[in-house]
Amino acid sequence: MNILGIIPARYASSRFPGKPLVDIAGKSMIQRVYEQAKKCTSLTEVIVATDDNRIFDHVTGFGGVAVMTASDHHSGTDRCAEVALLHPQYDVIINIQGDEPYIDPEQITKVAACFISADVQLATLIKKVLSFDELNNPNSPKVIINKSAEAIYFSRTPLPYLRGYEYNDWLSHYTYFKHIGIYGYRADVLQQVTKLPVSSLEKAESLEQLRWIENGYRIKVAETGLETHAIDIPEDLEKLLKLNL
Repeated sequence: MNILGIIPARYASSRFPGKPLVDIAGKSMIQRVYEQAKKCTSLTEVIVATDDNRIFDHVTGFGGVAVMTASDHHSGTDRCAEVALLHPQYDVIINIQGDEPYIDPEQITKVAACFISADVQLATLIKKVLSFDELNNPNSPKVIINKSAEAIYFSRTPLPYLRGYEYNDWLSHYTYFKHIGIYGYRADVLQQVTKLPVSSLEKAESLEQLRWIENGYRIKVAETGLETHAIDIPEDLEKLLKLNL
């Protein structure tokens, strides 16, 4: 398989403007993501997809590959779809989050490996929830999976509801999973899902993957034991720097 890794990168983040270019111990965040992705031997190529000349110039300046995309995309998936149309030679597209500067290449490999099975349409990662803070965090969506290792629902609330137990004790009696935000798409499926109208479940939870499930697409999941460190706001960056990764 030819697999293309795409890193969507917007400058105009409402919560952290200019985030891709922020300095993290001597390198920009987007450079760190790019370099980690390039270590993944499952990827044939890695491209940064951006709508900002500053990011484009910075990426090409450190020797990376970047493509300018439209500025009106609503999600990273839409941005990936535009780039994928320019590169029809790829069988699978992997959407790598541009705000996880220390993403482990093994996590990308796990998503790529899902597509060894020809019937896999979409893929993503899950990780066991290990703390009550994680379980109770609406910014860390939880995932319910079936016996075929496919996601059947994502929610910002802890699901399933564990009847008969005190809420604070749920983790002692059930294995919960959280979503790790990296996606893989079969190339033709990527174009299909971006043409779907926003669904009612997607509106309710503000999670685009629910649109795919609601329209009958299957999302294969792979489990990782590795943690990710996403940077959504400046305070997240401060916490990350203290970890000395």
